[in-house]
Amino acid sequence: MKITWHFEPADIEKVQSFFEKHRDNPFVQQREAVNLADNKPPVTKEDFWERMVACLLTTQQRSGPDSPISRFMTRPFPLRWEICVEEESLADFARGVMADFGGIRRSTIIGKEMAKNMVKIQSHTWESTLEKLDALRIGVEAAVERQTADFIDDVYHGFGPKQSRNLLQMLGLSRYEIPIDSRITKWLNEQGFPVKLTAGPLQDQHYYAFVSDGFQQLASACGIFPCLLDAAIFSSFDGDGWTEDNVVW
Repeated sequence: MKITWHFEPADIEKVQSFFEKHRDNPFVQQREAVNLADNKPPVTKEDFWERMVACLLTTQQRSGPDSPISRFMTRPFPLRWEICVEEESLADFARGVMADFGGIRRSTIIGKEMAKNMVKIQSHTWESTLEKLDALRIGVEAAVERQTADFIDDVYHGFGPKQSRNLLQMLGLSRYEIPIDSRITKWLNEQGFPVKLTAGPLQDQHYYAFVSDGFQQLASACGIFPCLLDAAIFSSFDGDGWTEDNVVW
């Protein structure tokens, strides 16, 4: 069986109008400057680690401009690589840092996930990871983005379909695959998506791929890169909260 996506002119005009309303938001502007750049620097362990931790922090917790998560992730990042790699009991250390800061959920779980992922990054897994990230840095193919997201989902602790794509997006390596959450499903439902969407089933890779395909096809029909449309949707839920000073990732 095969699904053929069809969008009416009114659908396209509605989405294009929405995007034009938000395209000057600093959050959208930064996404364009980073993710659509032609020359992207190699990903270091330090960069990968910080953004990996950021993804774990934002699981089941909002990260709007005034949220505890956004304040916690400002520079210098308190759980950066050079600090964490020296800790013998990383899980306990990370939990303590988050607890002392306050307002961060799941600190015990996140600490344990960080410790397990530290072992991964310090092993041969890093070589496989870097090879896949380099393929995205050098070339731009939607299929390769999805394969890399699935790899991260399968290999790293605390990651599902959404956060694996969130990590690629934070690294500036994705243009097509986006992190789909309740904001995206709500927005798609408002646009008249042919299937009523809920966020719960998005943990399933096949369901996630179905929704992602629809989103990418819609963005393509509107002449907008999916990563930019995603940024516009994300920023629309936060009003005018994003500025050049608080967009840090």
